[in-house]
Amino acid sequence: MRIVAVTTDPVRLSFLMALLRDAGIECVLLDGHISAMEGGIGAFPRRLAVTEADESRARRLLRDAGEA
Repeated sequence: MRIVAVTTDPVRLSFLMALLRDAGIECVLLDGHISAMEGGIGAFPRRLAVTEADESRARRLLRDAGEA
């Protein structure tokens, strides 16, 4: 798995995941459960990962959307 985005913004994270999935790129949210432990204060960033095979396509998609 390759990390393509790191953010504490849940709205941005949701948008990025939707962009990737709409393009047929499977993505995995890492550190998502930490929000329950931190109380939702946004202190710990979440990471968005894709497979190594999809990394270049995912980065290009995010860059074209102004998100990378």
